[in-house]
Amino acid sequence: MGGNEFDALIVGAGPAGATAALVLARRGCKVAVIERGEFPGAKNMFGGTLFGSVLNDIIPGFWKKAPVERFVGRRVISLLAEDSAVSLDFSPAAFKKAPYNGFTVQRARFDRWYAGEAVKAGALLINRTVVDDIIWKNGRVAGVKVRRPGGEIRAKVVIAADGALSLLARKAGLRGEPAPGQFSLGVKEVLQLPPEVLEERFGLGGDEGVSCEFLGLMGGLPGGAFLYTNRESLSVGVVVRVSLLKEKGKSIYGALEQFKRHPAVAPLLEGGRFLEYSAHLIPEAGPQMLSRLYTGGMLVAGDAAGLVLSGGVFLEGVNLAVASGRLAAETALQALEKGKFDAPAMAGYQAAMEESFVLKDLQRYKRASAMLLNERLYQFYPSFACRVLENWLKVDGTGHPKLAGVIRSVLGGGTGLRQAAKDAWQIGRALVW
Repeated sequence: MGGNEFDALIVGAGPAGATAALVLARRGCKVAVIERGEFPGAKNMFGGTLFGSVLNDIIPGFWKKAPVERFVGRRVISLLAEDSAVSLDFSPAAFKKAPYNGFTVQRARFDRWYAGEAVKAGALLINRTVVDDIIWKNGRVAGVKVRRPGGEIRAKVVIAADGALSLLARKAGLRGEPAPGQFSLGVKEVLQLPPEVLEERFGLGGDEGVSCEFLGLMGGLPGGAFLYTNRESLSVGVVVRVSLLKEKGKSIYGALEQFKRHPAVAPLLEGGRFLEYSAHLIPEAGPQMLSRLYTGGMLVAGDAAGLVLSGGVFLEGVNLAVASGRLAAETALQALEKGKFDAPAMAGYQAAMEESFVLKDLQRYKRASAMLLNERLYQFYPSFACRVLENWLKVDGTGHPKLAGVIRSVLGGGTGLRQAAKDAWQIGRALVW
């Protein structure tokens, strides 16, 4: 392969890489996509929700042909105490109409389909290929070294979409070595259930699905959890900051098992037959992990660029990856038209990203990552919410106290009120104002 130079070489066939390949191939570019897995999606995992507005711009009505599971017509957000739960169930009519707000998908199927669309447009997909290093030429990236005959693949522009640990971004000097505090670890099980059981259990009709997100203490670990309905299965999992796993010496597998046994969760999983298990690193630190998103001859997109919006309420990644892949492809097209591939020629990508919703949202919610390290969010406040509602709503012949009195009683006086005010300020700065 060393004698062939592509217009663009994309490392990673996930949503960011497949998008870049599709956009470039449609414009007649000579494009190659390198994927280390046996096929696109073989090594990819996420909770299971795709927000499709950006993808719908690229492939209008994509859900009619893509292997989506269900459209997400309801979202349920829950706080889990030890044996109780408080939930907000949101089911707007707008989420149940095309083009829909989101879909549940399984990456092994979806990524394979999406990369196939790029291949249909003319991209070359090279599976089962590991990248070891960058090829430099005249001070810019000019290709990659691979474990294949020939050992090298050269290109005018390289797009690094190689995941959360991004070897290419590190080799290019755009980021340092990974640190535990920068990542969360998500683990997921898929449990098979008949469609009619799913629909009856969750109150669904037809192709409708529900996404459920949880906040609480999982196996002694502060973290989040999720449960998504697929066509004939449930995706259930937990997410915990890697630094906390190390600090507390706990197992994330224990956290998942405790979550599955919770009284608010166990009945929803009853009768499910285990199908598969997977794990994935989530770049919680955001694009701040990188000094910038480009260098001469190379652009960084998707998880490799830290493009995940995680704020407890917002759990987005694939839509950000698709948006970044499109903008990377558009920058590459401009460079190819001008025949310039140095760093200044790549800088338009950074500017385009900063003007897009992607970096605007990540900047807007930049304090959310630190907020989510506040352990009271996972233990004290879920318990507080459940105790307040229990004490206020119970009927035991003693009368109903005013809600403010119940809150003061559960908080436990001045110290509790002051700490709650500090936490409210932190949450407000992260999510509200």
